[in-house]
Amino acid sequence: MKIHPLLTDNQDIADICERFSTADFVAVDTEFMRENTYWPILCLIQISDGKEAAAIDPLAPDVNLQPLLDLFVENENVLKVFHAGGQDVEIIHNMTGKTPHPIFDTQIAAMALGPSEQIGYANLVDSWLGVTLDKGARFTDWARRPLNDRQIEYAIGDVTHLSAIFPTMLEKLIETGRGMWINAEMEKLADPDNYVNEPEDAWHRVKFQGRNPEALGRLKALAAWREKEAQSKDMPRGRIMRDETLADIAAHPPKDQFKLAQVRGLSPGWKNNDIGERLMNALAKARPLAKSELPERNSGRRTKFSKDNALVVDLLKLLLKIRSTEMNVAAKLLARSGELEQIVAGVREGLELLEGWRYEEFGRDALDLIEGRMSFTVKDGKLQMTHSPES
Repeated sequence: MKIHPLLTDNQDIADICERFSTADFVAVDTEFMRENTYWPILCLIQISDGKEAAAIDPLAPDVNLQPLLDLFVENENVLKVFHAGGQDVEIIHNMTGKTPHPIFDTQIAAMALGPSEQIGYANLVDSWLGVTLDKGARFTDWARRPLNDRQIEYAIGDVTHLSAIFPTMLEKLIETGRGMWINAEMEKLADPDNYVNEPEDAWHRVKFQGRNPEALGRLKALAAWREKEAQSKDMPRGRIMRDETLADIAAHPPKDQFKLAQVRGLSPGWKNNDIGERLMNALAKARPLAKSELPERNSGRRTKFSKDNALVVDLLKLLLKIRSTEMNVAAKLLARSGELEQIVAGVREGLELLEGWRYEEFGRDALDLIEGRMSFTVKDGKLQMTHSPES
């Protein structure tokens, strides 16, 4: 494979993107920093089609990334391959308002080919290629220039290995007939709605007890205010105000700005500074949450069961473990714990485990167990599942 030096010249970037525009796939990775900012700082983009690979410097003076971005979000003929690509996709979405498509994530695909639920990149490379990665450059400050040869080699290695793993993984998925299992998961990863940070929706991420419309209205207003402050200052939202403090103010609003000095988590300066004034203005404009927006009762809480129902959930978890072990897939790919609790509680609509291939591979047996058409037996010291004749 041809490895290019760090690309900073716009013509070089345009040329390699032109060649990649006719490839079957490109493996993509990014290096970024976001510890001290709201928006992640893109520091490096690595890309390979399995024949050549390069790292592109987005911090180079007057760099033009448009040919690369067009390859990611406009070229539907080239598959974009990531590993645990959520944050990489988020960065591309921030820059373009679109997401890479079509897309393939090797971490998701690995769940259909083995028991690991969130296999790390180093473990993926080791298990599929027998290569142990050098982790010496993991904690590089990728925003600092110049980058040395070891750092660039480390970064490019992420896509050279990925471009070697992908064809083998795809062949295995086709061989096992499990490619269709992960199609929906890939489309979820590429859904642009997952990467839009609308301030008006920010309150959903804050833990809050109760369903009082007035308090929730204040929570919504404060969370939106904080999100806008963080975006405008390009600062992590927690640096503006922690979730716990925001929720406390929403539940127990101060009568005036001077009282902010008494709120745990805020400095005394909030009683007379500009940001404190803006917070009070946000509170003043808050309106009770509409009934249609109220969270469902017990939303976010575990479903309360009788002891018998809890035992049935445990039996389903045992069934899930048996089935995922037999199939050699990650249990989470078949069903999640919350779904098992819901199905025991009588829910039969809107559950992924009761749809499509998940129903065929696990959901049907789960229903049979709950509804008395299947039981566990022990034969020759081994646990077996027995279906009744009428099932």
